[in-house]
Amino acid sequence: MSTEMSTGMRRRFKSRYAVLVGLLASVGIFALMAFAPSAAQADPTTPTTPPPAFTGFTPPTTSTSTTTTTLATSSGPPDFGTASVNLPQSYIAPGQALFEASCASCHGNDASGTSRAPNLQGLGAGTVDFWVSTGRMPLADSSVEPAEKPSRFNRLETLQIAAFVQSQTPGSGVPIPVVNLSDANLENGGSLYTLNCAACHTITGAGDALAGGNYAPSLHLATPTQIVEAIRSGPGNMPRFGPGNLTDSEVHDIAAYVAGPIQHPDNRGGFGLGGIGPVGEGFVGLLLGVGVLMLVCFWIGDRT
Repeated sequence: MSTEMSTGMRRRFKSRYAVLVGLLASVGIFALMAFAPSAAQADPTTPTTPPPAFTGFTPPTTSTSTTTTTLATSSGPPDFGTASVNLPQSYIAPGQALFEASCASCHGNDASGTSRAPNLQGLGAGTVDFWVSTGRMPLADSSVEPAEKPSRFNRLETLQIAAFVQSQTPGSGVPIPVVNLSDANLENGGSLYTLNCAACHTITGAGDALAGGNYAPSLHLATPTQIVEAIRSGPGNMPRFGPGNLTDSEVHDIAAYVAGPIQHPDNRGGFGLGGIGPVGEGFVGLLLGVGVLMLVCFWIGDRT
């Protein structure tokens, strides 16, 4: 009789542990999927050191399959972050052809806007460069909210479109910046990012949902040029930070912080857990802590 009872207890003991271990394993698999690193962190080709623009200044270039064109930059004071790209006149004609083929149906042939899309005149080449280079424009359906995706155009074509739109109102709007981060202050950039950006983009730059169905996108794939253009132009629901809000040096400090610690974090604690901060850490702590505690409780109960 006692042997049968002992055998039955062992079976119940094993079944309880099996159910608990299976539950923990299922939750663990879900956690690995939910907190998987973003594309910027998971891509094995992504370098773990800061990008070239972070360690030194490289003049912007555009290349095609047969030629490489170096763009001139406007003159400015010796401090970094004040120059902008001078788009050559030769870019305007091919840019107009690209604009008429892909953009004019919504924005009009002269970029003055229609009932389907806003006026682009006066926004500047930098604003156009941001929207086109991030793949947010052009839209196949103007009723769809723009989202970041691979651009339909190569770098040269993007600059040609920007040059055409800029030619409609020369000298106005946000220019395409020359982003020199060699002398940027990371500590100041981190403070400014926390104060002005983290509330929407999160402290790790992973992006987050906002009120009214809006969304702050992830910054993990943004280039320094796109970061500066976004700060100065204020795309979508993002506020526009002019020189009166953030100086050129401060904007480049923020760009350096995003291109450095945010996009290439030093996860000294081990796993990055997708770069979503204390949420992932709390989940792992809850999973392991409560799971181990339940196993101990089961063990004590079975012994009793």
